[in-house]
Amino acid sequence: MTTPARRVRIIGVGPGDPDQVTLEAVQALREVDYFVVTDKSGRGGMPDPLVNARERLLDRHLGAPPVIVRVDDPERERRPDRTATQEEYDAAVARWHEERQTAYEEALLSREGVAGFLVWGDPAFYDSTIRILQSLQERGRLDLELDVIPGISSIQLLAAKHRIVLHEVGHALHVTSGRRLREALDQGQDNVVVMLNRVIELEGPQTDLSEWSIWWGANLGTASEELVAGRVGDVLPEIDAARERVRAAAGWVMDIFLIRREA
Repeated sequence: MTTPARRVRIIGVGPGDPDQVTLEAVQALREVDYFVVTDKSGRGGMPDPLVNARERLLDRHLGAPPVIVRVDDPERERRPDRTATQEEYDAAVARWHEERQTAYEEALLSREGVAGFLVWGDPAFYDSTIRILQSLQERGRLDLELDVIPGISSIQLLAAKHRIVLHEVGHALHVTSGRRLREALDQGQDNVVVMLNRVIELEGPQTDLSEWSIWWGANLGTASEELVAGRVGDVLPEIDAARERVRAAAGWVMDIFLIRREA
């Protein structure tokens, strides 16, 4: 039995502003026959705002209405008592990835032609689409030809919006997740970009961050964008308030920040 072959384009579309989609990405969008889009609507009956955002982006750059194949996005285990340790967290993510593999596999088996996956920012930064599709290839039910189109990352846009360089001359930049920020600080990192934040936790006994500088942004490149910068001890309440405004306006929050210990 011949394994079905599919070409799959993983396209970075930037943080949210349609004007920041690269020319290469626009060309790739126009070569796609259908787009596979994860949809969280089934979790509460409300429309998924990120699906709507993808549709608006496609409408902007395509001359004809796109074919969108929605797949239910499986819910990842997030309860603190089930993901307290790194091992529990990794296991929860692995289960979530496997469920997504199955959803993607069913979508790709149901249609021929070139499939597109839209990735916010750049597919190489804290996104699992490449990893999931590579694992799907290993299942053996599909012969996938994958190619990846880079996008402008939220890291780049954060620096541009705040008009800063991400590191001092000759110094390093450490990129991590909100979950592993404390680990980075304990290792002595003092110039850190932090992504994937469910909450902003910058207070604690291990490292006093109150005198550090922070450059924060949420939903960069969108109508609900918010920016805050200053000394952590001064602006943390402002960041918390801005996060709530973003969530109320957009229905979702994707934020990122740089913290730096000043000399």
